[in-house]
Amino acid sequence: MAKAKKIPANARQFPLVDQAEQAENDLFSQHQSYEIPKYIKGNLIHTLRTYQDKAIRNYHYTQTEIKPNPQHVLFNMATGSGKTDLMAGLILYLYQEHGYRNFLFTVNTNSVLMKTKDNLVNENSEKYLFKDKIEIDGKHIFIKQVERFPRIQQDNTIYIKLSSVQKVSDDLFVLKENTMGLSDYENQPVAVLADEAHHYSASTKSEKEAENTWESAINKILRARDDKEQKNLLLEFTATVDFDKDVIYNKYRDKVVYRYPLNQFMFDGYSKQVKRIETSASDQDKMLNAVLLSQFRKYCAYAEGVTGTFKPVIMFKSAKVAVSLEANKVFNELIQNLNVTDLLAFIKRQQVLDSNDSSALELAYNYYLKNEDDLAKIVREIKQDFDPRNVLNANDTSGNMLEKGQYEALNTLESPNNLYRVVFAVAKLTEGWDVLNLYDIVRIEQEAATNKNATMVEAQLIGRGARYYPFELDGVKSYQRRFDNDTSNKQLFLETLHYHTMNEPQYLKQLVGSLKQMDLPTGQDKKNPPIEIKVKPAFKKTETYKTGKIYYNEAEDVADDWFDSIQKYGITHKTDIQRSLNYGTREVSYQATVALTETKQIHVDRFDDRYIKKAIHRLEFYQFDNLKKYLPLLESMKEFIYGENWLNASKLKLFLTVPKEYKSTDITADEILKVTIDLLKEYEVKFKSGYVKKRGTNRFVGYPISEYLTNYNKRVPEYDTANLLNEATQKVAVYDIAEDFYVYDRAIVNKLEFDLITRIQAHVNELKAKYNKAVYLFRMDENMHRESAKSEKLKLHQYGSRINRAGEIVDMHLQGFQPDFILFLEDSDFCFQIFIEPKGMSGDRFVSELWKQDLLLYMTDHQAEMEFEDGVDNVKISGLKFFTAKDGQNTIPELMAMSGVTYQKPNEQIDLLMVADPSTDVIIEEDE
Repeated sequence: MAKAKKIPANARQFPLVDQAEQAENDLFSQHQSYEIPKYIKGNLIHTLRTYQDKAIRNYHYTQTEIKPNPQHVLFNMATGSGKTDLMAGLILYLYQEHGYRNFLFTVNTNSVLMKTKDNLVNENSEKYLFKDKIEIDGKHIFIKQVERFPRIQQDNTIYIKLSSVQKVSDDLFVLKENTMGLSDYENQPVAVLADEAHHYSASTKSEKEAENTWESAINKILRARDDKEQKNLLLEFTATVDFDKDVIYNKYRDKVVYRYPLNQFMFDGYSKQVKRIETSASDQDKMLNAVLLSQFRKYCAYAEGVTGTFKPVIMFKSAKVAVSLEANKVFNELIQNLNVTDLLAFIKRQQVLDSNDSSALELAYNYYLKNEDDLAKIVREIKQDFDPRNVLNANDTSGNMLEKGQYEALNTLESPNNLYRVVFAVAKLTEGWDVLNLYDIVRIEQEAATNKNATMVEAQLIGRGARYYPFELDGVKSYQRRFDNDTSNKQLFLETLHYHTMNEPQYLKQLVGSLKQMDLPTGQDKKNPPIEIKVKPAFKKTETYKTGKIYYNEAEDVADDWFDSIQKYGITHKTDIQRSLNYGTREVSYQATVALTETKQIHVDRFDDRYIKKAIHRLEFYQFDNLKKYLPLLESMKEFIYGENWLNASKLKLFLTVPKEYKSTDITADEILKVTIDLLKEYEVKFKSGYVKKRGTNRFVGYPISEYLTNYNKRVPEYDTANLLNEATQKVAVYDIAEDFYVYDRAIVNKLEFDLITRIQAHVNELKAKYNKAVYLFRMDENMHRESAKSEKLKLHQYGSRINRAGEIVDMHLQGFQPDFILFLEDSDFCFQIFIEPKGMSGDRFVSELWKQDLLLYMTDHQAEMEFEDGVDNVKISGLKFFTAKDGQNTIPELMAMSGVTYQKPNEQIDLLMVADPSTDVIIEEDE
């Protein structure tokens, strides 16, 4: 008999998900108008991400639109996607909408119980997910941890019990005092939150129903109130569930309420990218390679302007405890004996071997060789950073991780006070380890297995290690990747997890297969030859190319004596400092509404210059020798602290926005200091970015197109395990473009940029009818003149007043920027140059770059202020709003109106000619 064809997990149907999706799109469905209530958003410390919002909406749909309401549902969501935040929101939802007051959180490991206790019930923890005061309908809601739900329950109280799966089962089947027996589940309605649900399917996988298993226990709990209107509920959460297996799929088919798989999570930018370094190097050589790469990451971070602590962590993964302990010993000796001579010899030896096939390692090697004169200092820093005191061995005799020992240290690796740079471990990254700053995982080959089970464990380890680290850049923390569109090496070192493994074909085939099974997008970190982009020969024959110019505004020198006050750095510093009290660590997106907690402003009369001095003492930037680099007129720290042109500390007053019930005496000294430190950190960013020796003017200079539109080289990011890759809007691909309006033979762009090109192409004929001499789209790629003087000329700089169209004052940004595209139009009367900048709507980064849009619009609104070179009077320059996904800001209609052409919405998308280049390994997509 022929074997039935296996249906892949991503093709399986889940009725609850499908029904909720249909309701979302049904104009007549009551569900479409449902919004996440304010009592959820206003009482959580983090802003719900879009997918978390959708998960709650889907669950609400099942509890209001489907009869009978499902008692048992499953949320299948990627590791690191914030399942516990979702649980916190669902607790509030079930309490308020459906009257549930008793919540049982259960999981199979003690480490997750400890972590979740901090998340849900420990108000003093930095990782507590609720606001300090939970308020619903004007009532203060209390959360109490209990071992047993009380028979007589207090008003306005949510009871949470945290217990292991095993204990829940034991308590049901073995009668003991003060435990939760079946009668407890009969007397009070209980909502069970079961985390890491893939551990609970033992009886299903074996197709048995052993009486004392978890499944038997949960069935008893769910049936305990069959005769009651308010049933017991089970909400399961897992990142790992094998829907490829029919027995698992059939069990959960009607229970899955929301899916957010790992590949979608990664391509939405909420994780690091993942690259494999495949090498035949010995374990000891891999250790040193990882150290050199990790330290180079640190140097790159600070060179790119990352503020605060950036401490990349390495994990060395072994197969056995004895192997791990021995590897730890070898590592300590390696660092202790490291010297400049041996380091140079090692690097030169590695460059001959296959380790040099790694793009990241090659760049690190070149950095150390280029800085050979500083190697003695670098070696000292390596010895200090990787001292045995900064190496954590997370193994105990049982080989478990986090169940015993160094739990606190392992869970605070991101903390500035935690100095650990290395973790040695045998156990996989269990569900209890939420480390974010893990950047290198090194597979110790000694006694390591290479079978399918082993590579699946490795794939799961990689998936867990890829959580995104929200480092601070330009004073802003981002919880999504920043550099997906950046073709420099920023992403390679700041947003990429490297897995160092062996170069053995059969093993690699097995590993890549396991990664594909998880839909985990990874690629080999290998040298990626750039592709040459050429100016079309036909364009070189045109008058536009031969005599035309592109215009950018001129920048003028700024003398040091201009930087004579804090205001010259774009800092609005007044004697009355107004700040918000940050009473919790939170993730907030640019879409977040103002906090719903009622607030007021209070004067903190205890604030004085002592807090300024203490904050300065804690921040390395404010050492005088360093500060002087950016404030050249500064004569002393006393002048900086007390001078009227600077901080003016003796006259400062601090006003804090706080919850309504706060009094001035409730503000602690530590909180005042924290506010002061945060203020000075913001000033640090502006001192650095504001000390620019050039500033924009209203004088525009023309640069010959024949000299500045040149051939250039560009790399394409490569992945080999991504099933969702073709759906990623940020994917960069190669498009060969034959049409003459595009002056290059091909475009290496992401889908947003490609969408812009196709939308402009749809209107080329109308534009040509009006502009009879030239209609061209120039791609102004940063790779064209990277690190050359020409690159600095092809930039726009802020000039004129800093008031935008909305009447708001725009922060000063003296650094220039190069818009990605210029639409060049010319008729017999004048030349029209329109700057266009595509921008993905990626949260805080989008907001931080709005000054660029303001500059583009300022040029359009103030054309009369522009001055040109002598004799030039036939040039017009404008800019547009950012071009966003699906032209969300109507940029193209605005472009047509600006050009004097009637906008007609195309009936269908214009296809560009796309031809695969056989000389590259790049897969060229067909346009959808």
